[in-house]
Amino acid sequence: MNQLSTLQDTLKSLRLGETANHLPVLLEKAKTNDDTYASFLMNVMSYEQKRREDKQIERRLKWATFPYHKTLEQFNLNEQESLSKKQYNQLKELLWIEQLYNLILLGPPGVGKTHLAIGLGIQAIHQGYKVVFSSMGELIQTLKTEEITRKSQTRMNRIRTADLVIIDDLMFMAMNQKEANLFFHLINELYNNACVILTSNKAPKEWGELLGDPAITTAILDRIMHRAEIIHLNEDSYRMKHRLSIFGEESVSN
Repeated sequence: MNQLSTLQDTLKSLRLGETANHLPVLLEKAKTNDDTYASFLMNVMSYEQKRREDKQIERRLKWATFPYHKTLEQFNLNEQESLSKKQYNQLKELLWIEQLYNLILLGPPGVGKTHLAIGLGIQAIHQGYKVVFSSMGELIQTLKTEEITRKSQTRMNRIRTADLVIIDDLMFMAMNQKEANLFFHLINELYNNACVILTSNKAPKEWGELLGDPAITTAILDRIMHRAEIIHLNEDSYRMKHRLSIFGEESVSN
């Protein structure tokens, strides 16, 4: 076994696998740049640290289960006059996560509620936070099957230990009393432990119609609204304004 292979095996035994695989490149770079021993060692450690951070981000992005990958940079603020540049930058700074504030994104379908929520979630992951995304329908199904399936148990454990939980399409369907109770208990567990982003096309005052039980509705709203920012996105549907047509620029309605 040559010296390089021995070094690589040693690095792997020390759980520096990423550096072990990249060692030939690092050695060649050090030789080309006439690096000092200290500089070379710093490059080795920096590379390992960066790769570990990248893999952790990849893992957290996978656990978040976003339906698609849309960053804040892809969010067209010009399409949303109801959200100012200052407000947008405040959201992007994520100080509200440290302050345990919830966000309620309200507006009709297609105005960018889910895109904004996902963008904030991706931003949070890159800043070291644990994030989980779920539609309301998926969340209720997971809560109902938690006691009988390991998959649901794992999913709920990630939700309960997350720093930010995104619940999409809140109140898009009516709940029975059992479902409303399960949802209340989850909100109660997250209260003061995690931030929640809710997207909905119904204002909080309308939630009682779908939850059914006035007492549960009050209890849920009390915990969500204690520290919350409500953001109204009321522009025309972005999807409709920028829809694609098989007829090019013409449409059937023209």
